[in-house]
Parts: sequence; structure tokens; C-alpha cells
Amino acid sequence: MATVDEPDADERGMLPTGRAGVPGRSADADRDDVFGRHARAARPVRASAMRQWAMRVAKAVEVERDRGAGFLFLPVLLALGAAVYWSLPVEPAFWTILGVTVVSVILFAATQDGSMTRLVVAVVLVLALGVLAGKIETWRAGTPMLGSEISTMLTGRVAAIERQASGRVRLTIDVAGTVRPTLRHAPARVRLSARAIPADLAPGDGVAGYARLFPPSGPARPHGYDFAFESYMAGIGATGFFLSNPEKTALAEQPDWRARLSARVGRMREAISARIMERIGGAEGAIAAALIAGTRAGIPEEVNEDLRKTGLAHVLSISGLHMALVAGTVMLTLRFLFALAPGFASRRPVKKYAAVAALLAASYYLVVCGAAVAAQRSYIMIAVMLVALLFDRAAVTMRNLAIAALIVVAIAPHEVVGPSFQMSFAATAALIAAYGAWSERRLRLGRRSAWRRDRPVLQPVLGKGLAYAGGIAATSLIAGTATALYGVWHFHRASPLGLVANLLAMPVVSLVVMPFAVLAGVLMPFGLDGWALDLMGWGIGIMMAIARWLAERTPFDAVGAIPPSAVLVLTLALVLATVLTTWLRALALPLAALGIALVATRDLPDLFVAEDGRLIALRLQNGDLAVNRPRPSEFVTGIWKGAAMAGAVVKPVAEAGVTAANAHDRAEVALRVTRLRPDAPFACAADSCLARHASGAVVAFLGEGVPIAGYCARAMLVVVDDATVRSPCTDDGDALVLTKRDLARGGSAELHFVGGAAPAIVLRRAIAEPFRPWHAHRRFSREARGLAPYKREQAARGGRDASAPPETDREKAPARQPQ
Repeated sequence: MATVDEPDADERGMLPTGRAGVPGRSADADRDDVFGRHARAARPVRASAMRQWAMRVAKAVEVERDRGAGFLFLPVLLALGAAVYWSLPVEPAFWTILGVTVVSVILFAATQDGSMTRLVVAVVLVLALGVLAGKIETWRAGTPMLGSEISTMLTGRVAAIERQASGRVRLTIDVAGTVRPTLRHAPARVRLSARAIPADLAPGDGVAGYARLFPPSGPARPHGYDFAFESYMAGIGATGFFLSNPEKTALAEQPDWRARLSARVGRMREAISARIMERIGGAEGAIAAALIAGTRAGIPEEVNEDLRKTGLAHVLSISGLHMALVAGTVMLTLRFLFALAPGFASRRPVKKYAAVAALLAASYYLVVCGAAVAAQRSYIMIAVMLVALLFDRAAVTMRNLAIAALIVVAIAPHEVVGPSFQMSFAATAALIAAYGAWSERRLRLGRRSAWRRDRPVLQPVLGKGLAYAGGIAATSLIAGTATALYGVWHFHRASPLGLVANLLAMPVVSLVVMPFAVLAGVLMPFGLDGWALDLMGWGIGIMMAIARWLAERTPFDAVGAIPPSAVLVLTLALVLATVLTTWLRALALPLAALGIALVATRDLPDLFVAEDGRLIALRLQNGDLAVNRPRPSEFVTGIWKGAAMAGAVVKPVAEAGVTAANAHDRAEVALRVTRLRPDAPFACAADSCLARHASGAVVAFLGEGVPIAGYCARAMLVVVDDATVRSPCTDDGDALVLTKRDLARGGSAELHFVGGAAPAIVLRRAIAEPFRPWHAHRRFSREARGLAPYKREQAARGGRDASAPPETDREKAPARQPQ
């Protein structure tokens, strides 16, 4: 009889032969041996599977390399290096960047070709080149920026004229001199608006007038559009307006050849815009001028808003559609004309003749339209394709895009962090990748049979029409999806009806607006452009009607701010999905899921503070935005509404029974705080406003000269519109105080209330110290130095130049810096 400790015959038969039942071996040993054999057998299986996966990955990588993916990643890495430079908290030393670049070049030359070390060194080298490009552009710009607002008599040369829809005129002026007072550190170029200008004033003429100058402002919120950065890169050192209408004047200094050429182009653009407005007029004429001459200032704001809500604002940006239609129209027209002379066409390379003419037409259009980054990218792609035709070479479309990106990043690396570069290249890359995938699918599945001749005539016509509509829908959907990320990041808005709007409007733009725009440009020198402009204006009117009708029915457009981490992750997903062509593009899916999760779990800002210290806004639970001023800036509150995904702007209410004599007494402050209702508008009295967030946090705004001490223990945040005061509050349980001086140095602020009954504050500042070059001017303002507002009589009593900053022991003004 078998015991329980010994397996029976059947069980012994099931054990592996040769080892089971050996005398001297226990059942546990036999069992361990069985499982050990199974484990050893499983290891080779797993190892084999891993080897198969490794071989599959290596094969896919080899295919990507053969298809040129390595070259396509060059502009991505170069742009990433430039973006790293612009986002650094401190300005890196030139010799440090140059040293990293040189060491990377040496290591790249010393490493073995095809090794992983060489690949890593190559990545570091391209990133360093991107950082170096940004550093060189910053040094090359070197824009002298105004430090503090001031009024002066300004004389200069007009570089550009923009006529706005409001009737005002905006002038870009190269400053020749200033008097009353004379600015020791005057900006080289300013942008000023005026109610009216002399009728015969043109680019290149001298102009003089008394103007109020302001330093370029920072972003309205952290991670927002930085006007000071853009002004620095554009050479604009100050903005403002003429206090009286400027007058035309003669300048003693003659302009150089660059200024003369720029003035000639500016006069040509002015003449074209004036001709278009004279013939078409209204908003249609302003849009036509934007499409032909690149002058967008005259478009009414309500029309711009309709186009933004419906996703048709891209029509105003000179991009691939416009450039391709210009070059394509010229080339196809010439090919048709050459076809009328078959003898000549058969003996001559007429295709190359047409390509040269198309390249000249595209070059002319680039100059006339202002050469924005989207136009540069489109022109470079068209130029590469046309030059390839001249040399009988095939032009790979994605490679064209990579070449265009490399050139744009090399020439203007600061465009990498701007919306135009990001949206333009994202849309184009997505369209090229989608078209390539669709073409591969058709080749893999085999082409379907063509329409038979015995089918009705309307059937192929209907099929072509459906295919065209489907192409527009697919183009809008793909491009809209690719650019939605950057639209939300920069503008905090989306276009829910963008697909419908593009499906309805783009046929009109493609078949009517742009072809007749090209024809009008060709006929304009001969004075025969009237009928073409009329048809162009008719098409623009249809587009505007579509945009207006859909904008009125758009359910929402503000979608709130998203974190930078989500932008980086989703951008990487977009790069992998568009650059890679094998199954490796599936790596974009988990990244896209992670990016969407980061967006879904975001924390919207609870409170905003403007950089001038005069305006604050609190996000309410019902989706509205409560502000502390009865007439807030519509521009700033519009940005805040989009970032907070807010609805209406709620104006403050006056507190009843509060007198100016005791409004800031400690007991009165305590009483006012206890009366605050959560999630209500700001309650204001005697230069102070109070509000209570839904979390219970109390926010106070105090005007100039209001004592702070009474609010330290009763408010969580105190914003003081006064640069001369210092906070009496301690760090232990007292309020966080932001004075006008703090905001003048750190820019606008964004706050989050974290926690329940006793919330904490998470503060984000728009600008960090030490200042980067485009923010260095901020430390010279009176507010940043803790001084009261400028008064002319004080400067006169002091007997010094009113425009110069006073030097202190703590901070000296360098000789080259503006005031």
C-alpha cells in the first residue's frame, strides 16, 4: 500500500523519466527538480521572445534610417535646443555654450560610426547648436529697451505704416533724436499710434511729434505671450502714442541701402493696400489687403473674433495654401500657354521655364506679404520643390519640410516658441504624414478600378465632388487636430465648429478668393485688376457670412490653460506619429494618452494679478471671473477668461455703511471680512476691495497710501497698488503681500488655493530674476526701484535729466541700458 508520503505508480509515471524515484531522493527533491526543469525550459522561450522583439525593433529602426528619419529629426532636435535656451531661468555664458559645442564636435569625430555613443553625441551636438543659435540671435538683436514710461518730443524715420480698423494709424519709427527731455538711453525703434497722420506721409519719410512712450510689457499671465520678448527680437524698444498728431519733417541723416530698400517695399505695400481698399472697401477690403499685402491691422476686431471662433483665422496667415496657389497658378497658366505652341514646347524644357517663373512669383509674393514665419516656411518648401524640378530631381515632401524648418530655426530661432512656427509646422507635418500613410495603404491594397465609360456622366462628376469635399474635411480635421494643442497653449481656446466652417468656406477660398487674388496681382500694374478684385471681395463676403453665422452658434471656445508638461508630451507624440513610418509610430499612442491625462488632471488658476498691480481677478465656482475694477482692461481680462475657462466678468460692488475715515481700522477690517460671502463679487470701499474664495481664502486689494497692517492676519493675499511701501506682515500665518514693486520686477502672477479649511497658496510668477536680456529693462522702472510715480516738477527741482534712472548703492544703471 502506498503511503501518503510516496507517489503511487500513476504519479511516478507522470514524473520525468531518469530522475524520479531514484533511491535516496525525497519527494520534495523530485518536485523541486520538476519545477526547476520547467523554469529552465521557460527561460529560453522568454529569451527567444525577447530576441525576436529586439530583432523586430532593430529591423524597424533600420527601415526608418533607410527612409531618412535621422535627417527628419535634425530640425526637431535643433528646435528643441533653441526652446531650451529660451526657457532657461538664467542667461547662459557664450563660452559655456561654445565649449559644449566644440567638445561635442570632437567627440563626434572620435567615436565609431554607427555606435550608440556616436548617436548620443550627435544628439547633444545638435541640441547645443540650437542653444548656440538662440544665444547668437539674442546677441545680434541687442535691442535697447525703454525702462520707464515718459513723454518726450520724438523725431525719426517711418519704417512702416499700419492703418487700423478704429481709424487710428500705427507707425513703426526709427528714432533719430529726442528732446524735452533728451533721453540718454533712447530706444532705436518704437511703435506709436496716432489719431491722424499727414496724407502724403510714406515709409522712409521723417516724422516728428510729442509722444508718450512705454516700455514693452511682459506676459499677462505666466507662460503667456511675452510682448517684451517679441519686441526685443523685432527691435522694438518702446510702444506708445502721439499726444498730438505727428508732422512730416526733413531729416539731415540719409538712410542706408537697407533702409531705402525697406522703404521702397513699404511704399509698394501701402500702394497695394490703398488700391484694394479703394476698390473693395470695408472688412472685405481689409481681408483682401491682408491676403495680398500682408497688412492685417485694418480688419475689424469683430471679424477677427468670428474667424477665431470658427477656426478660419488661418486664412489670414500667409501660409502654404496661399504660396502654393500663387506658384501653382503661375506655373499652370504658363504650361497652358506653352501647350498652345506645340512645336516650341516639344523642343524646349517649358516645364523648367514655368518653374522659374513660379519661383519668381513666389519670391515676389514673399516680399510683398511681409515674410512672416508661415510664409517663409511655405516659400522654402515651394522653392525646394521648384529647384528640384530644374535639376530633374524628385523632391521628398517631408524632407522639404525638414529643410524649411532647419532654415527657419537657423535664421530666427526665437520663432520656435511662437504660435506661428508651431502651428504651421505641426499642421504641415500632420498633413504630409497622413497623406503618406493613405498613399501607402492604397498601394498595399491595390488601386480600385476606374470609372467605366458606360456609367452615367454625372457619376464621375459626383464622385469627384465628393472626393474634393472629403479631402477638405480630412485636411481640416487633420490640421485642426495637430494645431489644437498649440492653439490651446497660446490662446486657451478651441474651435468646436472648425470642421464645418472649413468644409463650407475653404472651397470658396480655394476656387474664388485666392485665384482672383493672384490674377489681381498680375493685372494691377496695368490697371486692369478691378473686376478680379470685385470677385475676390465677393468670395471674402461669403466667407465672412459663413464665419459670422457659425460664430453665433458656437457653444464655447475658451478651454482653459494647460500645463507645460502636457504640451511637451503631446508634442513628442506628434513628432513620433508624423516622422516615423513603420510600426514604431505606435509609440506615440501611450505618449498621447499621458498628455491627455495631464490635461484632464490640470488645476485651473484661481486668481490672477496684472503686472501693473491695479487689476486682479478671482475665479468663481459658477465659472465667472470677479474683478476689482469697474472698468477692467478687456484685453487682459480676455486672456484671463480663456485661461480660467471663465464665462462673464463680474464687476465689483460698493460696500454700504463704510466710511473712508475708518475703512482701514483693524476693527472695521475684521467686520468687513466677516461680512464677506464666499464666491461673491469684490466688495470695494475707500480704495480697497475684498473678496472671499470658495475655499475660504480672503483676497484684499489696497490702493496707494492704504495701511496694510490691518489685513495681515485676516487676508490670505494682499495686493498693494503702491511701489513705495514694504510689507509689515510676518511669514508666520500672515498674508502674502504683493506690492507694485514686486509685480514690476516679477511681472504678472497666477495663484492657486490648495487645500480645504486652511488653504495654502501656490504662487507662479511670469518673470524670474536674474533677468534675461529681453527683461533686463524692467529693473530700471521707477516702480521696480520702489519710487513714486514720476512728476516733472520733482525732476526740475532735482536739476537732473528726467529720463535717466537714479543710481543707488544697490543697483547701478549700465551706460548702455535704457532708463
